[in-house]
Amino acid sequence: MGVLNLTPDSFSDGGQFTAPDRALAQAKRMIAEGAGIIDVGAESTRPYGAQPVSADEEMQRLRPVLAGVIALGTPVSIDSMKAEVVAFALDQGAAIANDVWGLQRDPEMAKVIAARGTPVIIMHNRESADPGLDIMRDIAAFFARSLEIAAAAGIPKGNIVLDPGIGFGKTPEQSMTALARLNELHGFGLPLLVGASRKKFIDSVMPSEPDRRLGGSIAAHLLAAKAGARIIRAHDVLETVQALKVAAAIEDQR
Repeated sequence: MGVLNLTPDSFSDGGQFTAPDRALAQAKRMIAEGAGIIDVGAESTRPYGAQPVSADEEMQRLRPVLAGVIALGTPVSIDSMKAEVVAFALDQGAAIANDVWGLQRDPEMAKVIAARGTPVIIMHNRESADPGLDIMRDIAAFFARSLEIAAAAGIPKGNIVLDPGIGFGKTPEQSMTALARLNELHGFGLPLLVGASRKKFIDSVMPSEPDRRLGGSIAAHLLAAKAGARIIRAHDVLETVQALKVAAAIEDQR
């Protein structure tokens, strides 16, 4: 899954793809590099310092870009916590809803997704990090609640992907715990998505700015894939695809 941020304030590439022609070119490039899904977001969801925007502004950022990206033929996911924005994008032809609040923020979200019969990515999140928390227990309880909401709305279980939300409402240590114990989430019987790309926990191990965290991102994603993650969400598509393919080729020789 390649990340396409149409935002001026995303933590690692804010402002780079706000122009429609640059956004479309980036989508084409990521597809050529091996992305099987393009995740389009028009509001920064970074845990700290993001500026909230209205649904109208979010859709205004999407309108010049979304149809062109969808027309490229690769499935598009819409990264939004607002049901109104998700409904707009799905009606335009987006294939997947990606909710960073796991159906628990906007009460209309589950209904919108159920009505359109599209897959949804349910991500774990918290308002703030609690260093004393058992993060795996919290993730499991959050997912259980989200799945109850999904079932009540009529979202088929087979349309759901779970995302532990690396970097969201977690200390760096808790993000690494979630990665290290990812296999515990297989108990839900659902595909897992991991997006560790350029996240802050890498800086806690080796101080680095977001655009200097490629090595740490790949290390995390290789371990996540080995633990059974089915979707890897990354900014650096070519390098991530290459790393995953080489690791798989080596494993095939065993």
